[in-house]
Amino acid sequence: MDLEHARRVAVEAALAAGSVLRESAPGAVAVHDKGGSGDVVTDLDLACEKLILDRIKAEFPSHRIVAEESGVHRGDRPDGGWTWLVDPLDGTNNVAIGLPAYVVGLALCADGRPVLGVVHEPLSGRTWSAVSGAGARGPAGPLTGPPRRDLRHGPVLAWTQGHGVSRLDPAARALKMTMDARARRVLQLWAPLLCWAMLARGDIDGMIGYRAEGLDLPAGALIAQEAGVEILGLDGGPFEASAEGPPEDRSFVAGPPALVGDLLDLVAEARRLAPALPPL
Repeated sequence: MDLEHARRVAVEAALAAGSVLRESAPGAVAVHDKGGSGDVVTDLDLACEKLILDRIKAEFPSHRIVAEESGVHRGDRPDGGWTWLVDPLDGTNNVAIGLPAYVVGLALCADGRPVLGVVHEPLSGRTWSAVSGAGARGPAGPLTGPPRRDLRHGPVLAWTQGHGVSRLDPAARALKMTMDARARRVLQLWAPLLCWAMLARGDIDGMIGYRAEGLDLPAGALIAQEAGVEILGLDGGPFEASAEGPPEDRSFVAGPPALVGDLLDLVAEARRLAPALPPL
């Protein structure tokens, strides 16, 4: 498998979808309910997903694809466990209310582990990508790691949680309350792939996820890791950015190595505030 070729295909597909979004998203968008949690889907999600799927299927007909809106697409034959994850519009709720914060995301996984990630921001035209073990790239070239920032007033952190997490979930509430107390700012953008890109390029200092969605986790996490970000489980143990497995396996802290210890302290403080909680 030529991962550089796959990266080029993924980037070109993301750019094509981004062009559709850039031309259409500022106008009136048809919005439809999705499930019973208040989530939505737009006609743009569907159009961009079809565009990306057509390109991947044409180039890699044997690969399995898991897409945000249309689900699982089986390849025409088994091919070593290669699976594409496609999020054609990460930030649909933002588009629905006219907030210009959304991206296109793709990942390629081998036996469940991400080996390629692409995130494209249509409005700015910027793209970030990574191949496992080969580093991350941004619009200006290789990403060399988040820069040191002045944290005298606390870090700027992003928060993400899975769609299935209740608004009254005690662990989520304890974590968010502690973040609000210890961080300078907490971002909840409804577009986790955008947060991963911001972390990889050093615009924010860290990120905490609680039972994160699986589809948009691998691409962003791989780009951040290849840019020098460390990702650990909430217990401080190793973290595998896989779309597979239960939501409980997708809770994490992420940041520059020098800050990860502080993020784990934040998690421990949340635990002390709510000692009756099950393991975070």
